Amino acid sequence: MTILTFSLILLAGSYLAGLLGSLTGLGGGVVVIPLLTLVFGVDIRYAIGAALLASIATSSGSASAYVKEGITNIRLGMFLEIATTIGAVLGALIAVYTPTNTIAMLFGGILIFSAAMTLRKKNQEVLTQGSRLSYLLKLNSTYPTTNGPVPYKLKNVGAGFSLMTLAGVISGLLGIGSGALKVLAMDTAMRIPFKVSTTTSNFMIGVTAAASAAVYLQRGYMDPGLAFPVILGVLGGALTGAKLLQKMNPQVLRIIFCVAITFVALEMIYNGYQHKF
Repeated sequence: MTILTFSLILLAGSYLAGLLGSLTGLGGGVVVIPLLTLVFGVDIRYAIGAALLASIATSSGSASAYVKEGITNIRLGMFLEIATTIGAVLGALIAVYTPTNTIAMLFGGILIFSAAMTLRKKNQEVLTQGSRLSYLLKLNSTYPTTNGPVPYKLKNVGAGFSLMTLAGVISGLLGIGSGALKVLAMDTAMRIPFKVSTTTSNFMIGVTAAASAAVYLQRGYMDPGLAFPVILGVLGGALTGAKLLQKMNPQVLRIIFCVAITFVALEMIYNGYQHKF
């Protein structure tokens, strides 16, 4: 296989990964890493490096639109980024010294967890009374609706901060946005409306990935030949998915994707257990 043929196939596969990740909310890295490791036989650390760069590109592109619409809670995102950035650097450092088969099995487990999280009931309740820390840090805000701005309050800020540290570690260790954990922290623990939690999570993913990417770059796990087609493909797929999402039933897509990603996860776990990475 020539370099050009490999790049074109990888570009097409990454486009599909970005499309599926955008439609389901799991992110393109969830598909890109299994694609590179299981299909092309790429070392999982180089696959993670490419996926991190793709996460930075897609987050930067889509997050700006949500910020412009006024849905993203920027103050909350910057506060929680303290936790995720510290966790991401720790996770990336741990990954350098962790056997690749262990990383593969952990990745498979997180895939199954992420798939399950997309099917759970989303929090749409708006709290009218927040915790003392939410007032002290001025994290309470509003989000726009067709009926005008809706105010919401936060609770369990400390618990959400702790979960964000764990999400950062997983992001740095496995090279995925860990959006499922971030949304879980904001949606379940802090009781933020789902629309706000998903857009704020998207805003944070790029910063978290950038912190992890610095460690992978220093260790030499960034291959331009892999990263360039992956970034272009995932970014193009994410933009297409954002347009298609308004015309398709996202719940049906999530069910189909969750079934498919579970099979991929089991394959990753099996190959990791068999030391095939």
